[in-house]
Amino acid sequence: MTGTPEVAADPDGPAVPGSLAWATWALFVGLAAMLAGAGLFGTLVGVRGDLEGFAVSVIGIISAAYYAGFLIGSRLALHALGQVGHIRVYAALASILAATILAFGLVVSPPAWVAMRFLTGLCLAGQYVVAESWLNQLTGNENRGRLLAVYGLVTTGAFGVGQLMFGPVDPTALTGFAVAAILICLAVAPVALSEDAGPPAITVPGRMSLRELMRIVPTGVGASLLVGIAHGGFLGLSALYAVRAGLDSGEIARFVAAPMIGGLLLQWPISAASDDIDRRAVGVVAAGLAAVAAGLLLVTGPEGWTGLALMAAIGGNSYPLYSIAGAYTNDWVPASKITAAASQLVLLYGAGAMIGPIVAALMMSVMGVDGFLWTVIAVHVAIATFLTYRFFAYRVALIRRPWSDVSLAARPFYIPVTVVSMGRRLRARPARPSRDR
Repeated sequence: MTGTPEVAADPDGPAVPGSLAWATWALFVGLAAMLAGAGLFGTLVGVRGDLEGFAVSVIGIISAAYYAGFLIGSRLALHALGQVGHIRVYAALASILAATILAFGLVVSPPAWVAMRFLTGLCLAGQYVVAESWLNQLTGNENRGRLLAVYGLVTTGAFGVGQLMFGPVDPTALTGFAVAAILICLAVAPVALSEDAGPPAITVPGRMSLRELMRIVPTGVGASLLVGIAHGGFLGLSALYAVRAGLDSGEIARFVAAPMIGGLLLQWPISAASDDIDRRAVGVVAAGLAAVAAGLLLVTGPEGWTGLALMAAIGGNSYPLYSIAGAYTNDWVPASKITAAASQLVLLYGAGAMIGPIVAALMMSVMGVDGFLWTVIAVHVAIATFLTYRFFAYRVALIRRPWSDVSLAARPFYIPVTVVSMGRRLRARPARPSRDR
């Protein structure tokens, strides 16, 4: 993609009536309930599959089917948003998702699970498109990273709470699946009862092909795909890794929830830093730290507080990478095409996340249980390498920013980002970004 410009978007975000918090509270509350149910359900699927004697490759395919649903769900949701609006799409997808989760507990068969996992991926991809379209239409470039950080905090925190709920649940019974379905049903209430002025108006979204998005912002395209591979393998097989490593049910619940806790702790400072410092450089540092934490976990093993702390470090540095990719993309995409761009990013993320579990499963089949961590290391190194290349491939006219002008959240990244940039690219974000040179 050398020589193609990343054309800047109009920096003036849409007018936001009233308080941004008031305009988004219903969405965040609903997402919290929904992702708590999804977190419990995701852990149940991985553990139950192993207890039923499914091969590692079969569990990998089931996990991949979930992300394959993203490829369809993001497209369908984008079309539906232009027809009936955010709230109706959200409610319809939630009802289908709850019914499918209940069916999981009633039918235990690999082919059926592949089909149903595909359907759950389709529904959740649609919900992510609804949420990200809703949020991106309510904010401008100057605070998009922070708002998406709140979105990341809500989603990762709720998902982690759901995973912690796995501890007292019998994975061989219907109860856990029923609880997950109940939470997703409850997620509809706050959104359905929100004031009419809350969600954005129904509009026909501007179209944007993947080729056009790649021409405008190749960094966002490549980063979203690689982050999807990383998260697909990490989320899809972390429960299986914990089971194969010999952890009991309570330890598994804490182990798979630890990355979400790390995300809660680091999502805000990393995303806020990306508003103050070049987003690509912050991504390089975060991906590098995630790879280092996975390497240390490979040495120490998953047991005890050390294992939990290292899992938290992996998740805390890895999960904000999608928010960074999304915020960077929307910095350059025209305002009229933000919804279409969000759909394409979900599509790319889903494509990568579909690949991730298959790669991790193959690595575990060849290398044993440690193949899971080697996959995490390799993919995060690839993300850091790609962003470093993009960082130097497209040089924007930037301004040095003194330490005193950097926000408190961004300061921990000031020195490592300066090292990555060789002291040349640390900057204040300009009011109107320049064309890349």
